[in-house]
Amino acid sequence: MSTRVGVIGANGRMGRAVCAAVAAVDDLDLVAVVSPSVVGQTISGIEVAGDLKAFADAGAEVVVDFTTVAASRTTLPWLALHGIHAVVGTSGFDDDDVESFRRAFTGSNCVIAANFAISAVLMMRFAELAAPWFDTAEIIELHHDGKVDAPSGTAMATAARMAAASDTWAPDPTTHTTVEGARGGVGPAGIHVHAVRMRGMVAHQEVILGAQGQTLTLRQDSYDRASYMPGVVLACRHVADHPGLTIGLDAFLGV
Repeated sequence: MSTRVGVIGANGRMGRAVCAAVAAVDDLDLVAVVSPSVVGQTISGIEVAGDLKAFADAGAEVVVDFTTVAASRTTLPWLALHGIHAVVGTSGFDDDDVESFRRAFTGSNCVIAANFAISAVLMMRFAELAAPWFDTAEIIELHHDGKVDAPSGTAMATAARMAAASDTWAPDPTTHTTVEGARGGVGPAGIHVHAVRMRGMVAHQEVILGAQGQTLTLRQDSYDRASYMPGVVLACRHVADHPGLTIGLDAFLGV
């Protein structure tokens, strides 16, 4: 039996890619698309609606949300109230947001992931595992020039996980910078994070870890938005099996 899926925010390339990915697999059924800016258009065979009520009317069991923090703060409580599972790729939530979602999702479930590319999920996990064995680390994230926030949610999630895995990072020896910001931003546990915005890129990240006489470089590359779709489909299939709020896709991969 197919899982009935809705998508919110189909006015952009990511939302349309999600619609196409859901519609393309046999065990998911795209039943509703909500996007106020393109109401009336047909996307992946579904006429776009402008109101969240369309999800309930269509009997959606799962809704995928790749919108904005402001929009998700309205959408997610509504989904929780109506017993609909949520798969969320929006980044930028603060601790209060996360706690409010945790309280809301008691009758249905929600997964919020900084990145749905399986290679990125594994890269973050590998960085976390490596952290206790190194003294220094820096993160370089590289994105297309249409990305308006920096650093990326993936970079900050990576830094937070590395910081939680080790508290023995060496201090930054820099005492003078010729150009302000040359050392990047300072994330959790003093881990420096650098953001590159450049045409021709999509989404990429390097984690460089160093100890005496050795370095380890972990790099993940997404060359197309299609890289996120296997993770989105996986989450739609299994969110019902993960009670309450889940942060990250790790639990869905068993890592």
